[in-house]
Amino acid sequence: MAAGAQTRGWDGPSRRRVPRYRMEAPLDVTVLRSGIPDTVPGRAMNLCERGIAAMVAGELVPGESVGVEVQLWAATEPLRTRATVRYQDRLRCGLEFVALSAEQRMAIRDWAKGTKAEPEVTVTPAVVIEKTDENEVEESAQKGRSSGGGGSRKPRRKRRGAWLLVTFVLIGMAAAVLWWKWNRAWQELESGDKNSGAVSAGRSRVQVPAEVMQKLLVHRVEPLYPAEARTENLQGIIALDIVVAKDGSVVSMKALNGPDLLANAAMDALRWWKFDSYRVNGEPAEVETTVAVEFKK
Repeated sequence: MAAGAQTRGWDGPSRRRVPRYRMEAPLDVTVLRSGIPDTVPGRAMNLCERGIAAMVAGELVPGESVGVEVQLWAATEPLRTRATVRYQDRLRCGLEFVALSAEQRMAIRDWAKGTKAEPEVTVTPAVVIEKTDENEVEESAQKGRSSGGGGSRKPRRKRRGAWLLVTFVLIGMAAAVLWWKWNRAWQELESGDKNSGAVSAGRSRVQVPAEVMQKLLVHRVEPLYPAEARTENLQGIIALDIVVAKDGSVVSMKALNGPDLLANAAMDALRWWKFDSYRVNGEPAEVETTVAVEFKK
């Protein structure tokens, strides 16, 4: 490459207005229903200046207004603001902040910088090759003609052009792959499972919200906090998909998140849970639902 060629990083606009950072912190969501505030505990999954994604121990309704409280720093006041529920998928939800103040935005930036929070995906900047100075090209061409070597310049330029074309194609492919990875996790939360209704229709089981089944719970066994998990300071909310038989017993379960130590402890306790039968048209039905078990010191 000629001496006058330079490289610079991509400085064009990003498709995301603000970056999202991974986060593992307790979170409380307050919902006002029938004039009574109800606080639902949860755990943040990622955070940005526009909103927060979280796993909550209850179901929210898209479009409703809620209060959000999340602890950014251990020694400071938690971040408190209003938010709108943008989507709900089982126990996962996305909340968009409403009227976040400049001080609160700065607090989020300071948290991300101070904790060195990791962006969900870091996009490698594409490299743009600036044109070689036209005077240098002209000077080189004149030297080639004067030395009788003008015939060798054309194949060299062709090879350089082919190399640049291949380089740009590879850069474009890499950027496309990184962009896909960047959006995949968040899009899964935003899109939800569009086919869940069709799948449920073909089953004999009935999909029942967690709040409804919670009212039918007649016998609950609290999980044992594993000593090893306590030593490693493992805590959080474990979400599980369960199948409740017609007689109200739990016959199947699957952990959706969390360390294996806590997930196994939660499943050991769930085997002994008992529900009143859920009835459809007066007849007991087999039910699929989601429950949450919290582990904290």
